[in-house]
Amino acid sequence: MFMGEYHYTIDDKGRITIPAKLRYELKENFVITRGLDKCLYIYPKDEWTNIIEKYRNLPNTKDARNFMRFFLSGASDSEFDKQGRVKINQPLIEYAQLKNVCIIIGVSDHLEIWSEELWDNFMTDNFDNLSDIADKLFTSNI
Repeated sequence: MFMGEYHYTIDDKGRITIPAKLRYELKENFVITRGLDKCLYIYPKDEWTNIIEKYRNLPNTKDARNFMRFFLSGASDSEFDKQGRVKINQPLIEYAQLKNVCIIIGVSDHLEIWSEELWDNFMTDNFDNLSDIADKLFTSNI
Protein backbone atom coordinates (compact mmCIF):
# COMPACT_ATOMS: atom_id res chain seq x y z
CA MET A 1 0.00 0.00 0.00
CA PHE A 2 1.31 3.42 -0.96
CA MET A 3 1.22 6.22 1.60
CA GLY A 4 3.19 9.27 2.64
CA GLU A 5 4.17 12.65 1.22
CA TYR A 6 7.57 13.31 -0.33
CA HIS A 7 9.09 16.47 -1.81
CA TYR A 8 11.45 16.04 -4.77
CA THR A 9 12.61 18.17 -7.66
CA ILE A 10 12.08 17.47 -11.32
CA ASP A 11 15.14 18.18 -13.45
CA ASP A 12 15.31 19.95 -16.79
CA LYS A 13 15.17 16.57 -18.58
CA GLY A 14 11.86 15.67 -16.93
CA ARG A 15 13.32 13.18 -14.44
CA ILE A 16 12.20 12.87 -10.85
CA THR A 17 13.51 10.57 -8.14
CA ILE A 18 11.00 8.25 -6.52
CA PRO A 19 11.77 7.38 -2.87
CA ALA A 20 13.37 3.94 -2.42
CA LYS A 21 10.48 2.56 -0.37
CA LEU A 22 8.01 3.48 -3.11
CA ARG A 23 10.28 2.11 -5.84
CA TYR A 24 10.30 -1.21 -4.04
CA GLU A 25 6.49 -1.29 -3.98
CA LEU A 26 6.19 -0.22 -7.63
CA LYS A 27 8.64 -2.90 -8.75
CA GLU A 28 10.59 -2.56 -12.00
CA ASN A 29 7.84 -1.72 -14.49
CA PHE A 30 4.88 0.56 -13.95
CA VAL A 31 2.52 2.87 -15.80
CA ILE A 32 2.36 6.64 -15.54
CA THR A 33 -0.64 8.59 -16.84
CA ARG A 34 -2.77 11.68 -16.42
CA GLY A 35 -4.66 11.69 -13.18
CA LEU A 36 -7.62 13.67 -12.03
CA ASP A 37 -7.22 17.10 -10.42
CA LYS A 38 -4.21 18.01 -12.64
CA CYS A 39 -1.81 15.49 -11.11
CA LEU A 40 -0.16 12.35 -12.50
CA TYR A 41 -0.92 8.78 -11.44
CA ILE A 42 1.65 6.01 -11.24
CA TYR A 43 0.35 2.44 -11.04
CA PRO A 44 2.21 -0.84 -10.51
CA LYS A 45 1.70 -3.08 -13.55
CA ASP A 46 -0.59 -5.53 -11.71
CA GLU A 47 -2.86 -2.72 -10.50
CA TRP A 48 -2.89 -1.21 -14.00
CA THR A 49 -4.05 -4.55 -15.37
CA ASN A 50 -6.93 -4.52 -12.86
CA ILE A 51 -7.93 -1.02 -13.94
CA ILE A 52 -7.91 -1.93 -17.64
CA GLU A 53 -10.12 -4.94 -16.91
CA LYS A 54 -12.63 -2.67 -15.16
CA TYR A 55 -12.61 -0.30 -18.14
CA ARG A 56 -13.31 -3.16 -20.50
CA ASN A 57 -16.47 -3.88 -18.53
CA LEU A 58 -17.80 -0.32 -18.73
CA PRO A 59 -20.80 0.32 -20.96
CA ASN A 60 -20.01 1.90 -24.31
CA THR A 61 -21.34 5.31 -23.32
CA LYS A 62 -20.03 8.70 -24.32
CA ASP A 63 -18.80 9.38 -20.76
CA ALA A 64 -16.96 6.06 -20.59
CA ARG A 65 -15.34 6.62 -23.99
CA ASN A 66 -14.30 10.16 -23.12
CA PHE A 67 -12.81 9.15 -19.80
CA MET A 68 -10.92 6.24 -21.37
CA ARG A 69 -9.53 8.59 -24.03
CA PHE A 70 -8.33 11.04 -21.39
CA PHE A 71 -6.88 8.40 -19.09
CA LEU A 72 -5.33 6.00 -21.59
CA SER A 73 -3.98 8.46 -24.17
CA GLY A 74 -1.52 9.83 -21.62
CA ALA A 75 -0.42 6.42 -20.33
CA SER A 76 3.01 4.98 -20.92
CA ASP A 77 5.03 2.06 -19.62
CA SER A 78 7.90 3.28 -17.49
CA GLU A 79 10.86 2.03 -15.53
CA PHE A 80 13.50 3.52 -13.25
CA ASP A 81 16.94 4.56 -14.37
CA LYS A 82 20.01 3.55 -12.34
CA GLN A 83 19.53 6.51 -10.00
CA GLY A 84 15.91 5.61 -9.16
CA ARG A 85 14.43 8.33 -11.34
CA VAL A 86 11.47 8.16 -13.68
CA LYS A 87 11.36 10.16 -16.91
CA ILE A 88 8.11 12.04 -17.42
CA ASN A 89 7.25 13.05 -20.96
CA GLN A 90 6.60 16.68 -21.86
CA PRO A 91 2.81 16.41 -22.38
CA LEU A 92 2.41 14.98 -18.86
CA ILE A 93 4.73 17.62 -17.38
CA GLU A 94 2.62 20.32 -19.01
CA TYR A 95 -0.67 18.72 -17.96
CA ALA A 96 0.37 18.54 -14.29
CA GLN A 97 2.20 21.90 -14.40
CA LEU A 98 5.33 20.31 -12.92
CA LYS A 99 8.10 22.80 -12.15
CA ASN A 100 11.05 22.45 -9.81
CA VAL A 101 9.57 21.06 -6.56
CA CYS A 102 7.02 18.26 -6.94
CA ILE A 103 5.00 16.46 -4.31
CA ILE A 104 4.79 12.67 -4.51
CA ILE A 105 2.02 11.14 -2.42
CA GLY A 106 0.96 7.58 -1.80
CA VAL A 107 -2.75 6.96 -2.28
CA SER A 108 -3.34 3.31 -1.43
CA ASP A 109 -3.02 1.54 -4.81
CA HIS A 110 -1.09 4.26 -6.70
CA LEU A 111 1.19 7.25 -6.43
CA GLU A 112 0.32 10.79 -7.41
CA ILE A 113 2.76 13.47 -8.54
CA TRP A 114 1.63 17.05 -7.98
CA SER A 115 3.18 20.41 -8.68
CA GLU A 116 3.95 22.11 -5.39
CA GLU A 117 1.61 24.98 -6.26
CA LEU A 118 -1.36 22.76 -7.16
CA TRP A 119 -0.80 20.55 -4.08
CA ASP A 120 -0.72 23.62 -1.79
CA ASN A 121 -3.92 24.89 -3.44
CA PHE A 122 -5.58 21.49 -3.01
CA MET A 123 -4.67 21.38 0.68
CA THR A 124 -5.80 24.96 1.27
CA ASP A 125 -9.08 24.46 -0.58
CA ASN A 126 -9.95 21.20 1.18
CA PHE A 127 -8.43 21.41 4.66
CA ASP A 128 -11.42 23.00 6.38
CA ASN A 129 -13.83 20.49 4.82
CA LEU A 130 -11.97 17.26 5.61
CA SER A 131 -14.01 16.53 8.72
CA ASP A 132 -17.28 16.92 6.79
CA ILE A 133 -15.91 14.79 3.93
CA ALA A 134 -14.93 12.05 6.38
CA ASP A 135 -18.39 12.14 7.95
CA LYS A 136 -19.99 11.64 4.53
CA LEU A 137 -17.65 8.82 3.48
CA PHE A 138 -17.34 6.75 6.63
CA THR A 139 -19.97 5.41 8.98
CA SER A 140 -17.55 4.88 11.86
CA ASN A 141 -14.79 6.97 13.37
CA ILE A 142 -11.40 7.05 11.72
